[in-house]
Amino acid sequence: MTDKTIKNEEMSNPEIAPEHLALCPLDGRYSKIGKALSPYFSEYALVKNRVRVEVQWLKFLLENIKSSQILASFDKSHMAEIESISNNFSGKSFARIKEIEAVTNHDVKAVELFVGEQLKELGFDNLISFVHFGCTSEDINNTSYATMIKSGIADVWMPAAIKLVEALAKIAKENKSVAMLAHTHGQPATPTTLGKEMAVFVSRFVESLKEIRRIKPNGKFNGATGNYSAITVAFPEEDWQALSKKFIEEYLGLNFNPTTTQIENHDYMCHIFDAVRNFNNILLDLDIDMWTYISMEYFKQIPVKTEVGSSTMPHKVNPIRFENSEANIDISNAIFTALSNKLPRSRMQRDLSDSSSQRNIGIAFGYSLQAIEQTIGGLNKVSVNKEKLAEDLNNNWEVLAEPIQTLLRKSGRPDAYNLLKELTRGRRVSKEVITDFVRKTDGILEEDKPKINDLTPSSYIGLATEIAEDATNKIQELND
Repeated sequence: MTDKTIKNEEMSNPEIAPEHLALCPLDGRYSKIGKALSPYFSEYALVKNRVRVEVQWLKFLLENIKSSQILASFDKSHMAEIESISNNFSGKSFARIKEIEAVTNHDVKAVELFVGEQLKELGFDNLISFVHFGCTSEDINNTSYATMIKSGIADVWMPAAIKLVEALAKIAKENKSVAMLAHTHGQPATPTTLGKEMAVFVSRFVESLKEIRRIKPNGKFNGATGNYSAITVAFPEEDWQALSKKFIEEYLGLNFNPTTTQIENHDYMCHIFDAVRNFNNILLDLDIDMWTYISMEYFKQIPVKTEVGSSTMPHKVNPIRFENSEANIDISNAIFTALSNKLPRSRMQRDLSDSSSQRNIGIAFGYSLQAIEQTIGGLNKVSVNKEKLAEDLNNNWEVLAEPIQTLLRKSGRPDAYNLLKELTRGRRVSKEVITDFVRKTDGILEEDKPKINDLTPSSYIGLATEIAEDATNKIQELND
């Protein structure tokens, strides 16, 4: 037996689950994510949406075109039967379309012929010529992809993203007043609160998700080069620009793009992909910060008894969920970037290079969704280590150099900064050193002395609590 024969036998072994033979992790190791998105972005979903668009277009013609005797004479009481072609779409329907495609070698034409077959079975032979009437394949494709993106985001990706923000907002709100030593350039800096730093991400996520929601998927339905040429020859008395707008907006629920070549220009896709990529990058920033806070012991990971952190080091509890998220964001962003770079470019009125590119849209969303789910899992497995936070604050009294020199400036001392720089720069100082400095230094106003006497690294948090409260409340904007 050759190695190739052995490999073929292994691949056909019924004891190996199909997901374990998948080339793409979204169909294998991350199959939960793949199953969540496949109803929206798979080949099956694309074909199903093409059938829906073709049927809706026929319905639109039947309901709106009065200048055709055939269309106008249709008994509208049978419209539900027409719509059943798409409403009852099934695996059997999909298989039949693929059989037709094997002959035509044209995927959209196969859908057109399938709808014609269904009309014949229903006894509406006289309507077959109006299937795909005045259309080019891209009329069907662009509206199908727009529907897939709109539904996939609204039904799956956005709820997961909101769940992530809610989990983070809970941590932020519960710890809005829990003081934490900040670090700028990796060095001890003006204290903040743990809740406020988490609330920064909440605010960023909310604005990012609002931007994603703001971008509306476009659709065009204007023929071979975007000029309604064929359909205006057939029915020149109709206002096809107005009718196309009505079809796109009222029948398909998309935003109408009136000016195109043969293809919808895909610019809205790029805006959505770039906006999701921005969300991903915010998530990546959170993942890196959480990983760092865990390594600093500001967060403790909650161990699961049955889990193993290391194959050789029994003590390990690793922040693997944040690391997994980070890796999947890189893949998602790479695909979104490739799509945003490719899709706006099409040679003159049309080339077909966008077709293969768009088949990867679901993969980009899939890796983003995997990252979101992993970060949610990571957030649910950490607890705040208040003892470590307090310890670090108490070991860094030099951070009070900032408020002390500010109060000295207030009193008019121009050398205030240099005085504190000489006392604290590049070294740790204790509470006693700070207290002694304040006692010996002239220039602090009497009304400010109680402020300094009461000041500690833990209490020097400014308006962090209020900022955290305001920011976590922003999550309500996602429900507006």
